Amino acid sequence: MVEISVRNIYSHTAITFSTFVIIGGIAIFRSFFVLGFFNILILREAKLAEEQQRRRNEEILLLISNLYVESIQLKKTAKNAEELTSACYKLYRDLKNVSKNQQADNALRIAGEMHEIKKDSQRIYAGLSKIMNQDNLNDFMEIEEITAAIISANRCYGEMLGKKINYRVEISEKHSRYHTFILFSLINNLVSNAVEAIRDNGEIILTVNKSKEMIIIMVSDNGSGISTKNKPYIFEPGFTTKFDNTGIASNGIGLSHIKNVIEENGGIITLLDDPANTEMTTFEIRLPEKGLIQEG
Repeated sequence: MVEISVRNIYSHTAITFSTFVIIGGIAIFRSFFVLGFFNILILREAKLAEEQQRRRNEEILLLISNLYVESIQLKKTAKNAEELTSACYKLYRDLKNVSKNQQADNALRIAGEMHEIKKDSQRIYAGLSKIMNQDNLNDFMEIEEITAAIISANRCYGEMLGKKINYRVEISEKHSRYHTFILFSLINNLVSNAVEAIRDNGEIILTVNKSKEMIIIMVSDNGSGISTKNKPYIFEPGFTTKFDNTGIASNGIGLSHIKNVIEENGGIITLLDDPANTEMTTFEIRLPEKGLIQEG
């Protein structure tokens, strides 16, 4: 407007109403353009922040689910320590009754040490329970959200190992919101095992369905497979076929630990043996739905 006014003074050009309309229209158009560009920047920043939060939640979910598995083992250790303490104390009393004082004192010392192990395990378990009760993640999530987080985490893991893996998720039936950490820890460990079993290229199929009151989860891969001689021992504690370049055995969470967690929750895990499909290795988990859904 100022520019037009100055030009009018020096050029003696009349300012008409149409000139003001054109200038106003251009001003409005430029305002919308600037505001639109500004909103695009705001939306982009919001989307980046949302993506960062999603990745952070996935990392926390992976950490807490692993802690959940370890806490189950710790709880089992505390229970075993308590049973051994009782057995050692009973042995102490039996040895005392037959006047074998030295052996009795040894049994009593072992009972005391086992009792200390039990108390330490309970203290650590209590600390892990507090960590897992954080409010920054939902205790219960949709199965689609849980499987999406698992696939995302293992896709990054596979890329880190230099492998090209195709992931396929098949979910059937209507599902409730399930306990996040239980399902995530179990499925994630099977999927990560499948990633490690694939050499360079392969496929992992994750299937979730229901049968009456049981949730059925199957993880299949076309990796190196499990030899016939190893199949009877895959759920045995300490059994592993994974070794690093120096020949040191893997010390990660094995199938025996997964089996313990599943049994703690009233379920079973099975290695399916399908003669018609020798290319795929499939593990099946069956869990009662009652223990995984939110009550009320």
